[in-house]
Amino acid sequence: MAIEIERKFLVRGDAWRGAAERSEAMAQGYLNQVDGLAGGDLASVRVRLEGPRAALNIKSCEAGRSRQEFEYPVPVEDARALLALCTGGRVEKQRHYVPHGGHLWELDEFEGLNAGLLVAEIELSALDEAFERPDWLGPEVTDYQRYYNIALSQRPFSAWSEAEQRGLGEGEDAR
Repeated sequence: MAIEIERKFLVRGDAWRGAAERSEAMAQGYLNQVDGLAGGDLASVRVRLEGPRAALNIKSCEAGRSRQEFEYPVPVEDARALLALCTGGRVEKQRHYVPHGGHLWELDEFEGLNAGLLVAEIELSALDEAFERPDWLGPEVTDYQRYYNIALSQRPFSAWSEAEQRGLGEGEDAR
């Protein structure tokens, strides 16, 4: 069984851009609804086109830093057909890979209805693993489900209130 340990952060400024090793276009959608995060479903099922590759991904529906994750390559044409079956909207983004402090950060620069949102993710090998915080790293949003891609597919960034877009939603502070 594969366990993903991931933390999400907002990003400040563009200082990271010069350090990006590469970037890749992604399009993804979900075969189940976001309400699964609230206890209805036990897993989310995602299909993703990632550059010249495609994958089917299944993640346990748990908020927080750790969850089960399974990913399987699928033919690109199958992925395109599956995207047409997805609920909600499609999430489109450019993923930028930025090395920093011995880790590879993935910065998702969202497009379309999620344009304006920039989220950095880091995958860790343990819940308590230490990591160096780059200067461009903003507040942590790991525990806020609205930043999960499945939530963005059904309630995009463009539908958020101004306070939510500034990262000041329910339960958050100004940091």
